Amino acid sequence: MVRTPLTPEERERGERLGRLLREARGSRSMNEVATVAGLSAETLRKIETGRAPTPAFFTVAALAEALGLSLDEVLARCSPLPA
Repeated sequence: MVRTPLTPEERERGERLGRLLREARGSRSMNEVATVAGLSAETLRKIETGRAPTPAFFTVAALAEALGLSLDEVLARCSPLPA
């Protein structure tokens, strides 16, 4: 299967999500947060570094819950910036 290349806006949104997750994780380890969210630490690492800029909704929801973030906050912080 060939994936459609991501737009610059999608890449930027993924980078914002990664920054938000790193900030919210604080001093907790990737392993700790990933385990609570039911993910691998490698999946979390890829999202935080922008190598997986479009994670599935349920992945984002699990991470938000593990980090004490509301989905509204994630949406607000990761939505496209106004032009």
